[in-house]
Amino acid sequence: MKNLKIVSTLIAAVMLTTVAGCASTPTQESTGQYVDDTVITTNVKAAILDEPTLKSAEINVETFKGVVQLSGFVRSEANIETAIRVARRVKGVKSVKNDMRLK
Repeated sequence: MKNLKIVSTLIAAVMLTTVAGCASTPTQESTGQYVDDTVITTNVKAAILDEPTLKSAEINVETFKGVVQLSGFVRSEANIETAIRVARRVKGVKSVKNDMRLK
């Protein structure tokens, strides 16, 4: 009976550690959030590629917890505004941070 109690406690501790290991913190994503952000990043890149007025090679896209950051060097202020508008329309994007600069 004592061994059963020890084994049960050990299993509970391992399960708790596993769940806590997958949880997110303010500076780290959970596994599910990482996958979601990867999908958002891919969709934003595809939307920028589909926009004929933008050069997708000029714009870098990163996502953290649904917040998209656009960076890079673009040719005009209009390109910055267009890229932000395109990114905001993508499903799952909570907000867009602009770190793009003019060439």
